[in-house]
Amino acid sequence: MSSANSPTTFNPQPLGWWERNMVPKIIGCCCAQPQIMKARSRVVPQADGDVLELGCGGGINLGFYDRAKVKHLTGLDPSPGLLEQTRAMMQQTGMAADIHAGIGEAMPFGDQSFDTILVTFTLCSVHDPKQVMAEMRRVLRPGGKILFLEHGAAPDVGVARAQRWIEPLWKRIGGNCHLTRPITGGYEQAGFKIAHADKGYMPKTPRPFAWVEWGEARI
Repeated sequence: MSSANSPTTFNPQPLGWWERNMVPKIIGCCCAQPQIMKARSRVVPQADGDVLELGCGGGINLGFYDRAKVKHLTGLDPSPGLLEQTRAMMQQTGMAADIHAGIGEAMPFGDQSFDTILVTFTLCSVHDPKQVMAEMRRVLRPGGKILFLEHGAAPDVGVARAQRWIEPLWKRIGGNCHLTRPITGGYEQAGFKIAHADKGYMPKTPRPFAWVEWGEARI
């Protein structure tokens, strides 16, 4: 495990024109649909203490935090365009946050820095989910929790087949967004204990994009 003064190093690929200019607009549209916002409203208010929001770009979650429970909010995202949107949402909602440009594979934080890590619709697009989960384990305090809400691999054969067919093109359009990654199972494979979890298809959403899982994971 890295020391508190030596977070894990990771060399990301530079963002191209599409990722800098178009992906923030796509994410801002897709990730703020009514059914997704309803799901966020169930998960985000459970965050408490010193909170890290991984993938804070866009600031979509800022209006859902229970301010009486959050001691300090820190955000991390690699997209300059999405971080600009986050700053705008901070002004709009009045929710203060200490935001950083960076990636989940190499978080610029010391060991055991946070009580809660919030991850919403983020692990689908990271380059190395296992490394991101290792970093979450490193920066999470004993007794802390990860609150997750993600879309990913559907259990139905037909939907899963469509996801595999769509994914290569969708990754190029949606900033490396994958449709076939495991969600709750991914945390279990990384050695986390699932305190509770739920799952299902979001209504009024095309099925390859509709399967979501949400819950709480602990070390």
